[in-house]
Amino acid sequence: MTATTKCGFVALVGAPNAGKSTLLNALVGTKVSIVTHKAQTTRAQVRGVVTIDEAQLVFIDTPGIFAPKRRLDRAMVQSAWTGAGDADMVGLIVDAQRGLAPDVEALLEGLQNIRQPKVLVINKVDKVKRETLLKLSEELNEKARFETTFMISALKGDGVADFINWCVAQAPLGEWHFPEEHLTDLTLALTAAEVTREKLFLRIHDEIPYNATVETESFKVQSDGSYRIDQVIYVTRDTHKKIVLGAKGQTIKAIGAEARAEMIEMFECPVHLFLFVKVRANWADDPERYREMGLDWTK
Repeated sequence: MTATTKCGFVALVGAPNAGKSTLLNALVGTKVSIVTHKAQTTRAQVRGVVTIDEAQLVFIDTPGIFAPKRRLDRAMVQSAWTGAGDADMVGLIVDAQRGLAPDVEALLEGLQNIRQPKVLVINKVDKVKRETLLKLSEELNEKARFETTFMISALKGDGVADFINWCVAQAPLGEWHFPEEHLTDLTLALTAAEVTREKLFLRIHDEIPYNATVETESFKVQSDGSYRIDQVIYVTRDTHKKIVLGAKGQTIKAIGAEARAEMIEMFECPVHLFLFVKVRANWADDPERYREMGLDWTK
């Protein structure tokens, strides 16, 4: 690398379900962050790496910022604001369909404490009429100082390249933080755990996922090049364990099959996945679990 290389960190902040994880995956060009219809599925910062010519961009998918109630909630929100404060640029992701909702108003207030250049990214523009988008953009730009505004459909990829090009232009000179081929800072073990957690969230449609976590206990490369992955799904109650297992184990089998299929595609090799469900009543208050997720237990 020469003295002309650039490296910029871009924090993506927004309310839950604004589409930050979908946007991160679109920016990187592959799946690095889990995406579900449920709010607050991103619990810690996930970094996606985009390297173009002499520039490297590190996009940080932060947990959705909301009014915290539990220790885990507080740690997630703190992680999001820390990610914004440490970045070179901050992108506020706003759901065009929800518009200037109360949680967006609260975010705009919080952004006043962020000194870094801020850019407005209005997402899901394919779902809203042009006049509505223009009005929303005007309202948001009146409430905060943004360098520029992008209209994006993260799901379709519309406007993503323009956003990347702007970030490249703004990125400061500096050494790259990751090798050119890296797409994320997640280890394979953590990536595998996130894949299974996503399938758990999608399969179970009640409060259980918020009281569940997935840990990869063992990740081994076998002699034939395949991966053997042993994971534990921790829940807080016996009743939750029964629901995750399902009648005759059908639910856990389905979760495992879906997770394994995605891992095979991601890792490009055979995967042998073994899932177990255990009850750990206090996992959400265990400092070690917070360290593994990159969260601050003391918040």
